[in-house]
Amino acid sequence: MDAPLIAVILSGGAGTRLWPLSRRAFPKPFMRMPDGQSLLEKTVLRALAVATPPTTVVTVTGRDHYFLTRDEYQRVASATAVTHRYLLEPMGRNTAPAVLMAALDVAQRHGEDAILLVLPADHLVTGAAEFGAAVAAATTLARAGYLVTFGVVPTRPDTGYGYIRRGEALGAEGFAIERFVEKPDLPTARAWLESGQFLWNSGMFCFQARSVLEAAAGSCPEVLGTVRACFEAADPSGAAVELPHEAFAAIPAISFDYAVMERAARRAVVPAQFGWNDIGAWPAVAELVPADARGNRVIGDAVVVDADGCYVQATSRTVAVVGLADVAVVETGDAVLVAHRESAQDVRRAVEALRARGSATKEQHVTVHRPWGSYTVLEDAPDCKVKRLVVKPGQVLSLQKHQRRSEHWTVVSGTAKVRVGEREFELRRNESTYIPMDTLHRLENPTGEDLALIEVQCGDYFGEDDIVRLEDIYGRVK
Repeated sequence: MDAPLIAVILSGGAGTRLWPLSRRAFPKPFMRMPDGQSLLEKTVLRALAVATPPTTVVTVTGRDHYFLTRDEYQRVASATAVTHRYLLEPMGRNTAPAVLMAALDVAQRHGEDAILLVLPADHLVTGAAEFGAAVAAATTLARAGYLVTFGVVPTRPDTGYGYIRRGEALGAEGFAIERFVEKPDLPTARAWLESGQFLWNSGMFCFQARSVLEAAAGSCPEVLGTVRACFEAADPSGAAVELPHEAFAAIPAISFDYAVMERAARRAVVPAQFGWNDIGAWPAVAELVPADARGNRVIGDAVVVDADGCYVQATSRTVAVVGLADVAVVETGDAVLVAHRESAQDVRRAVEALRARGSATKEQHVTVHRPWGSYTVLEDAPDCKVKRLVVKPGQVLSLQKHQRRSEHWTVVSGTAKVRVGEREFELRRNESTYIPMDTLHRLENPTGEDLALIEVQCGDYFGEDDIVRLEDIYGRVK
């Protein structure tokens, strides 16, 4: 029996060129495309279509994104049983540590002959049949000991991608890799397109666990050694493996391409005929939306007047664009981006400027996701803060207290089970309670429907670090 094909999903990064929709607390994989699905949902569906039953999906993501990732997966219906495995990073260390950590986990649980199909969660891929055919070709080469990547056949002379120059043919499945090359200038990109010998580097991979670990031992022994030490220090018993902070911090931050692929002896590329887009900037998102007669593309409550080639996305209010050309306007509840198409790659500079100012808008939206649900900030004033909380069915907030604020809770819909001090009681729609400063309290949704309530905080400080947790079912007590 052939060794199993295990899908490995890499879900991380901040996607700063897609600010203000993509932020550190809600990065690019969770962005919803115009069809309503997130990039992460699309990735896991793509993985499930090609993985070997009994299906296992390994996801490498940040610790802070675990519950959000799990919720996204629960939205995806599958005809077959799926075992999800999570490797939770305490910080970002680029792709080499993520891939090698997954390889160690797969080797331990499924054997060294098991094949990893590594898929970034922030790419858009179309053409299911073509994708399946490419994976089948890559799997054949992987079983022969090759480290395989997928090279996208260029459709234009693009200067934003790295390229792969293909070498000799390896049967009908693919080609040896002659070399990896960095992003070219425009004349070089045109020459490469005309030559037919160059492919876009997609950042997707396929290889046996044994092959990639052996290659890493030769090309980057320090990286592999620190990854192995971190993996062995973790508790692998649960579905979610928390990688130890100190051991993980000791791993060098380096890309998998540079650490392994560019130095490996047996490497191959499969030319991919499927549609591929890394959704790297707003013009790529715009292409997914139908255009009007003047090339304008609109999502949400927005109008364009005497405008050409504009992309407008309105999330929480009406947006009007008048007399402009080739601009992207993206509005969220707390931020607005206006950028010319030619400057789309420079949006990250705006994020860097916000970071230098200490602005919270670089990190999170007005709606913040938590393991138990979410909250939306309705007002944030010097003397009070108002939130709308939505608690998912059966979920429980931590037993906690605050030292610098009191709280008022009013139920909008659903039923709340509340503890304030030593009292426990229920609140229903239009009923409220008061939690004095420095008083233990807990909120629970005991029903099968969402619970919504308004929280009014009063005091002199409203930061999330003014939370003293005594008990927490999500492991947040430190």
